[in-house]
Amino acid sequence: MIWLYRVLFPPAMLLASPYYLMRMRRRGGYRTGFSQRFGATKIPSKRAGVKRVWLQAVSVGEMLAIAPLLEALKADPSVEVYLTTTTSTGYALARERYAGLVSGLGYFPLDWWLFSGRAWRCIAPDLVIITEGERWPEHIHQAELRGVPVLAVNARLSDRSFRRMMRIRGLAGSLLRGITHVLAGSDMDARRFRELGFSAGKITITGNIKLDVTIPLISEAEKTMLRRELGFGDEPVLLGSSTWPGEEAALIEVFKAIRGGGGAARLLLVPRHAERRAEVEVLLKASGLSYHFRSRGLATTPVDVAVGDTTGELRRLTQLATVVFVGKSLPPHHEGQTPVEAAALGKPVVFGPALSNFKVIARELCKTGATRSVADAEGLKIAIQELWADSTARECMAAAAQAWHRANQGAVGRTLAVIREELRSGGVR
Repeated sequence: MIWLYRVLFPPAMLLASPYYLMRMRRRGGYRTGFSQRFGATKIPSKRAGVKRVWLQAVSVGEMLAIAPLLEALKADPSVEVYLTTTTSTGYALARERYAGLVSGLGYFPLDWWLFSGRAWRCIAPDLVIITEGERWPEHIHQAELRGVPVLAVNARLSDRSFRRMMRIRGLAGSLLRGITHVLAGSDMDARRFRELGFSAGKITITGNIKLDVTIPLISEAEKTMLRRELGFGDEPVLLGSSTWPGEEAALIEVFKAIRGGGGAARLLLVPRHAERRAEVEVLLKASGLSYHFRSRGLATTPVDVAVGDTTGELRRLTQLATVVFVGKSLPPHHEGQTPVEAAALGKPVVFGPALSNFKVIARELCKTGATRSVADAEGLKIAIQELWADSTARECMAAAAQAWHRANQGAVGRTLAVIREELRSGGVR
């Protein structure tokens, strides 16, 4: 089946290239290391007696989640990590935070046999780790050819991915058979992998490592400074976290309704993709509200709306929030961005009707009373206005969110135990 994939990959890549090239141009930062996408990887030869782990984390969210794994592996002198990512934002974050924890950093090669094989010959890993929804057939096949184990950590299958893969179950099973161990993020994910044909012996439920990430807290003085930098005073802040098209407009209407009802508020928008800043600015100009974009430096005057169009600051900005709306969740969107960080920070969270990428987490948070799910933009307006007027309800939601977070930690330790066992049982290549 791998040959069918290899034959179909080039025409599929050509058809998709205009879209991806345009997106890369909008986001910027892709010139650095561009040849690495074609397998031109540069990394020092392995040291004698040291095992090399090739860890792939697609973008910012995954990069933030793997921090404790990298720190633990760095403490072992018999292991080194070569880290790859797919996006320019993920690469920038990795360079900033992990340069001292890895032996090398690069872009993941396009998943075609010439490019993938070229990178594999250079990197020569002893263990491959792929994160979350990363399942690249050629990459996995190259590992299988060389007898290198592949661990899928924090592995999940969204509703859409599961439906698609079940339609081609036989083909998917053939292409993914090189995954030697699936470390599932939840019971539901484990069940779905079994339905795809993975044996129970290849699946371990470790939980979601994102729940173990420690978020550095900023002091009250730092919060005050950050507010001033955004152009905010001391009013409560409504945060739109990782918003998608249509959701900024809905939040502007919510914000106006709060203000219209006599409530004090500021609106903080953090679009999932910073390159949408021009689109967001059109909305803000039409709204008549004053605004400031974080990427343009420090605000010089007070504003109604601040836009966090920078990379890697969402966790700091979330600490200013009174209520958080989690994006990519209002119709027509349904996949959802992660609510974990906001919950861990004890923030009341509101999201749309279906977070299919975080179905189990969303269901648990709703069950504990830590979050509210709404059907549409009108429901969002009603829910947030109610919370804005009820500090007791906000406090109860915050306490429930933090209790849920504490009860669901431990995934990193379980994941590291499997990684270390795999490293112990395998030979140095």
